[in-house]
Amino acid sequence: MPDAGYLTIGKVVRKLQAQYPDLSISKVRYLEDEGLLDPSRTPSGYRLYSQHDVHRLETILYLQKTRFLPLSVIKERLEGNGSGPVGEQDEALGLPSSLRLPNEDEELAKKLHPIDRMPEVLGMSVSFVRQLSDAGLIALKRSPHGRDLVDGKDFPLIRACDELRHFGIGPKNLRQYVTAANRESAMFEQALIVFARKGGGVQMELTSESRQQFEQAFRQMLSLTGNVREALIRRQVSQTFSQMEDRQD
Repeated sequence: MPDAGYLTIGKVVRKLQAQYPDLSISKVRYLEDEGLLDPSRTPSGYRLYSQHDVHRLETILYLQKTRFLPLSVIKERLEGNGSGPVGEQDEALGLPSSLRLPNEDEELAKKLHPIDRMPEVLGMSVSFVRQLSDAGLIALKRSPHGRDLVDGKDFPLIRACDELRHFGIGPKNLRQYVTAANRESAMFEQALIVFARKGGGVQMELTSESRQQFEQAFRQMLSLTGNVREALIRRQVSQTFSQMEDRQD
C-alpha cells in the first residue's frame, strides 16, 4: 500500500494537539482499542492514518469536548452515519443531523461521573480536572466507595476553563473569579431580598410564578453586572496598550 497521503500516529497527534492539547499517542491507541479507529498498517506493523481516519478522530474529539458524549454513543453514531470534517459550528461540521445537539447532554448533566472517566467523557485529563477542584472552580463529591465524582452540571464550566488554556489562562489564574464570585454572591442575595420586599413582603410565597420572577431578575442582574465588568476590563486593557504604543512612538 502506498504511503502517500498517510500520516503516522505521531504526526496525527502533532497535527491535532494545537486544538486538543491533551491528545496523546496513548489516547489515540486507546480509541483504537475501543474500536473507534481502525488505521491501516504497514507490513512491519506501523499505523498509517488516511485523511478519513484523521477526520474521524477529529469528530470523536470534538464530540467528546463539546457534546460530552460517551465513547459508546460516539461509536454507535459514527458506525451508523460515518464522519465528516470538523468546524466551529455543527452546521459546518459536515456531521449528520443525528449527531447534532444530542439529548445525552442533558442526561450527563443530571449525573455524577467518576473523575477517572473524564478522559473518556470529556476528553480531558484527570489531572486538569483536579486542578480545577484545587482552585475551587468545581467541587468534587465522594461516592460511598470513596471515588471522586464530578457533577455533570459543571461540564460547561470545565469546558470553558479548558478553552482558556489555549490563551495561557490556567486554573490558578482563575482563582480570582472564585474569590470574586464568593464576594459578589452576597451582593446578589441582598439585591434579591430587596426585590422580594418590593414584591409585597420580606418573605414572598414560593410559587412557580415567584420563582420565575426571581430567576428572571437574577439573570438580568448577572447580565448587567457582566456588562459592567466587561466595560471596566476593556477600558483598563485599552489604556495599557495605548500607553505601550505611546512609548514606542
